[in-house]
Amino acid sequence: MSNQPVHHPFETVEVDDAPVVTAPDGAEVRPLLLLDGQGGLAVFVLAPGQVSHAVSHVTVQELWQVTAGSGELWRRQDGREETVRLAPGTAVSIPLGTSFQFRADADGDGPLRITAVTMPPWPGTDTEARPEEGPWKATGR
Repeated sequence: MSNQPVHHPFETVEVDDAPVVTAPDGAEVRPLLLLDGQGGLAVFVLAPGQVSHAVSHVTVQELWQVTAGSGELWRRQDGREETVRLAPGTAVSIPLGTSFQFRADADGDGPLRITAVTMPPWPGTDTEARPEEGPWKATGR
């Protein structure tokens, strides 16, 4: 067995050229890149006033950074619960099994945009996101 690293072609993607899908929590998602089955990069968008459905993930954990807009994120894990403000520059973690819900300010300056890394990449199954009870009434589906 060789100790040489396996090389994969590098990629470049423009966010505006990425396909738009709807996440199980109701957010708009633009999947961007995958790397060796270790992680994926995507952009999540909530329109002003939109509220996601509360969910937890079965196998995926996430790191988020807000790039535009503003809102709030609620998280609950092992008896700990908190709500934090989301604004450009804010970075948050969604560890495995954490219940979470987020919303965009209705009077904000445009949609809430979040660049996120998922580890491992999103598996594309209907059972990855489990419905949870969150603090806000979800909008949309």
